[in-house]
Parts: sequence; structure tokens; C-alpha cells
Amino acid sequence: MSTTGATDRGGRPALTSAHQLAAVAQALFVERGFEQTSVDDIAAAAGVSRRTFFRYFSTKADVLWVESPTEIATFRRLLDEAPATEPWRHAIIRTAPTALHHPPEERTWMLHRAQLLLTVPAVQEKAALRHDEWRRIATAFVARRRDTDEGDLVAIAAGHATLAATLGAHEYWIAHSDQDLPDLHGRFLDLLLPAD
Repeated sequence: MSTTGATDRGGRPALTSAHQLAAVAQALFVERGFEQTSVDDIAAAAGVSRRTFFRYFSTKADVLWVESPTEIATFRRLLDEAPATEPWRHAIIRTAPTALHHPPEERTWMLHRAQLLLTVPAVQEKAALRHDEWRRIATAFVARRRDTDEGDLVAIAAGHATLAATLGAHEYWIAHSDQDLPDLHGRFLDLLLPAD
């Protein structure tokens, strides 16, 4: 995405990616509060113009979804590529943590995102659509593996369990951030996914 129009404020180099801008915004939200942080505050801290911010995001809450399309597409792709012989339950436990995994240098960004997603009401309202898509991907996968429609009881249960495990792992991680998030995610999935 273009960053034409970015400015250098206070000698700081202007940021060049949506992810970097999102990281700055999330840090401000955690430090000052979501409602107390304006787009102007984010732009100033990032060394870009207000106009540049809106080239990347429609609202300040949208910064939290900067990686969501990639994560969702990765989850769908990994399940599609799961070996036919791999039990559906094992496939979800293996792929869901992988789809949400980011490099160690993104740990602070991930922790900030989790804190905001689980504690800020204005953010939680927008989260519903992304959460629903995550759930539907798991439901559809289990239905295919069980050769049923998506109204199948086990498929629906698996979809909801996948979402609950994902949220639960992040909630636990916030309070135990010294632990490994992908490992926690896998453990939550193992606890909550139904047996076939």
C-alpha cells in the first residue's frame, strides 16, 4: 500500500507499512486507553500524516485487524492442505496455532492486540465478524471431513470450540505472558474440541 504523503515529524523516519502503524497505535491504546487516543495522536507518534493513516485504515479500531486477512487465509489454506488421513481434530489442533503464529519480534504487538481485543468494548463489537469467519472455517472443514452438511452437530460444536479455544488461549496468555502462545493455543484446542 502506498505511503506517499508520509511526513517526517520531529526527525523520526516515517513508517512504511500498515503493520508498523498498527503496532504504534496499539501501544498507544494500551498506554493511554482506546477512547483517549485519537487518530491524530497515532499519526503524530508514527511520524505520518492523518491522511496517510486513512490510506491504511478506515477507523482507529481497524488497526487491530491488520493481519486478520492473512491469518484467516492461512487457517483456511492449512486445513485445505491437511492430509486426508489426518483426523480432523488433529488437523485443527495443528493448524490453528500455526495460522496465528508470528515471529518472536512481534510478541509485544501480539500481546497488545490480545489485551485490546479482550478488554475494549468498542473493539469487541468489531471483532464479531472476524471471530465468526474463524469459527465458520473450522465448521466447514469438519463437515467436509465427516461428509455432512455444516448443520452437523459435531461440525458446529467443533467450530465453536475452535473459536473458544482461540480466545481462551489469548486470555490465559495475557495473565501468563511468559508462556508460549502457540503451545497454549494447542492445549486449549485439545481440551475443548469434541471427540468425533
